[in-house]
Amino acid sequence: MSTFRYRINVLYQYKDLVRELVSRDLKLKYRRSFLGYVWSVLNPLLIMLVLTVVFSTMFNKNIDNYPVYLLTGRILYDFLKISTNSAMKSITGNAALLKKTYVPKYIFTLAKITSCMVDTVLSMGALIIVMLVTGARFSWTFLLFPVVILQIYIFCCGLGFLLATLNVFFRDITYIYNAVTTAWLYLTPIIYPLERLPKILQLLVKGLNPLYYYVAQFRDLIYGCHLPGPRIFFGGWIIAFLMLIIGVTVFQRMKDKFILYI
Repeated sequence: MSTFRYRINVLYQYKDLVRELVSRDLKLKYRRSFLGYVWSVLNPLLIMLVLTVVFSTMFNKNIDNYPVYLLTGRILYDFLKISTNSAMKSITGNAALLKKTYVPKYIFTLAKITSCMVDTVLSMGALIIVMLVTGARFSWTFLLFPVVILQIYIFCCGLGFLLATLNVFFRDITYIYNAVTTAWLYLTPIIYPLERLPKILQLLVKGLNPLYYYVAQFRDLIYGCHLPGPRIFFGGWIIAFLMLIIGVTVFQRMKDKFILYI
């Protein structure tokens, strides 16, 4: 049996554990919260309102329906940031369990990414509300948003496996990654149009920023109401699977040493 098929079979055997871990993460996130899962909708709405007030005067003339433009980028950025930050601590955070019993270590990392993905899908309710309030145009292309969510989910899984591995051996990675995600926010056209950047920076963002591919597709489908171009679409898939291969390879090679450091 090939290594890939073996890992798929193992994942299938532990599917109930993954489901329980995802459910646990979602329940813990909203434990003792009066509004509970409603915060999945309210939180992006509140952030959108604040950012719209701050930045709309700067970009309002360049961007039609700035709230929708902003939220279509912010939803994906928040998913990437929160999911990979959670994944980074998935091994060290379950050290006690990993020392007592055998569970495939990647299960914990995968569960963190998946729970954040579920939360992101719930937050689409906030986007629908904003589109209705602002009178945005709905198109059949809106229904294709799961394709982009799947792409960035695969990318975050790969990045999450890589970060989880690095965090076992180098705890400083937490602070470094916080700086990286802050820079990532401002190097991605989320709060501003790409055209506001100098030409050389536009080329760098289009060529070297993975998040740009997912934000651009998402906006094309929901904000622009048309299908993304082939370069953006296929580029997003290629980047996602490349990151997954890198993350899984590093994780698998180092996983047997985790127990010595956690």
